[in-house]
Amino acid sequence: MRVSVFVPYSGQSFTRETVAAFRAAGAERVVLLDAMGEGLSGCESIKVDSILGSSAMTKMLEVAHRNGDDHALLVLHDTPIRLGQYALSRFMDVAGMTGAGLVYSDYVDVKGDKRSAHPVNEYQAGSVRDGFEFGSLVLIDVKAARRAIEASAAGLGNWKLAGWYALRLAISRVSQLVRIAEPLYMKVEPDTRRTGEKQFDYVDPKNREAQIEMESVATSHLKLIGAYLTPSFKEVDLTAGRFPVEASVIIPVRNRVKTVGDAVRSVLSQKTSRSFNVIVIDNHSTDGTTEFLRELASDNRVVHVIPDRDDLGIGGCWNVGIDHASCGRFALQLDSDDLYADDGVIEQVVNAFYTQRVPMIVGSYRMTNFELKEIPPGVIDHREWTPDNGHNNALRINGLGAPRCFYTPLLRSLHLPNVSYGEDYAMALRVCREYRVGRIYDPIYLCRRWEGNSDADLDIVKSNTFNHYKDKIRTLEIAARQKLNGTAGR
Repeated sequence: MRVSVFVPYSGQSFTRETVAAFRAAGAERVVLLDAMGEGLSGCESIKVDSILGSSAMTKMLEVAHRNGDDHALLVLHDTPIRLGQYALSRFMDVAGMTGAGLVYSDYVDVKGDKRSAHPVNEYQAGSVRDGFEFGSLVLIDVKAARRAIEASAAGLGNWKLAGWYALRLAISRVSQLVRIAEPLYMKVEPDTRRTGEKQFDYVDPKNREAQIEMESVATSHLKLIGAYLTPSFKEVDLTAGRFPVEASVIIPVRNRVKTVGDAVRSVLSQKTSRSFNVIVIDNHSTDGTTEFLRELASDNRVVHVIPDRDDLGIGGCWNVGIDHASCGRFALQLDSDDLYADDGVIEQVVNAFYTQRVPMIVGSYRMTNFELKEIPPGVIDHREWTPDNGHNNALRINGLGAPRCFYTPLLRSLHLPNVSYGEDYAMALRVCREYRVGRIYDPIYLCRRWEGNSDADLDIVKSNTFNHYKDKIRTLEIAARQKLNGTAGR
């Protein structure tokens, strides 16, 4: 099998070493995807405006096809790469064994003088988020890629930033994507931020252009696989039934004696014409949280609940709160680390339910440090959620903002998964499959980042576990939407 390698070039000196490494490994041809337009002496190059744009992907496949290549090895990141022993031949062997349209592998992170294993996740039908991590090397079957593009009415489109995303989704529609669970290369990691700092990159305003492109690509993909939903929603009667209060704020907590008092007090300080309470689900704390909450419960608006079960995650604690006899007509989320932005949140949220006539409201929030000073990226308003396409675009992104607020009867009929990560995302996808989700774009919630946050700095194994679970949620949701559309099996 013949293979050409395509390497991004932006004027970095290390590119020459990368080219030499691939040549030494037996690559028939190494071609620069040149975003500089100046080339590198002794290297073949093609001029591209954007390394991951549609034009770059199209030119790469055209060059590989003209050269008679079976495969194109694409280097996705402009960073130093060091190949492992027989790495290129291992890529090719697996491609030959599986007939996969795309092959990718684990790798080794190099940060300064430290090396660490970096496994990646198995690809599945729900791996449609544009941030799915393939690592830096992907081996593409040229015929499969060309066939996938021909099968798409718009081809790869004319995207400046989403060309690679469009290509890999297209390949997934005609062939399998196979992971090699072996570290086949080393990659110098230029982004050394903690996971908790990276997770909000996609909602940074400066990335808005990319997000618009990615949404268009994802929407087209959902249509082609029969999982796209038209903006047609069920109506909901928000006045049915009787409840002890109009609104309940539900706070699951375990061992947060340092922060939970602030959270509860931010609820008790609310000024509203609506009756409300705060239901704190104390998941068998051992750090003094329980005793502290007993003192706060002297206010009869505080309902302190210790579950009978000892196997509950955050989702399970939410179910306890929702099912509790004290729960109001609407259930509002507040994490034990965080605060409401002001004393008018409950009034604003309940008014939004009645005005927008929806069974779920998603708010916006401001990122702060523990002293409540704003930190980057500032306000997270998830404006990628639009009334007509938010329920489809929700499958592309990795979360839906905060706080999440629900019409209690609907949540009682569905219940959240009993896990401690992604439970709210799973519920949001389930709700928006059938119902319109309302939005509040003003920041009504303060998300405090500190060393105790559960996602402040995840190791790669935990990060992969969380991302795999969300991909699995999407896989199930795509299947449900295909069944709803009568397109199952596409």
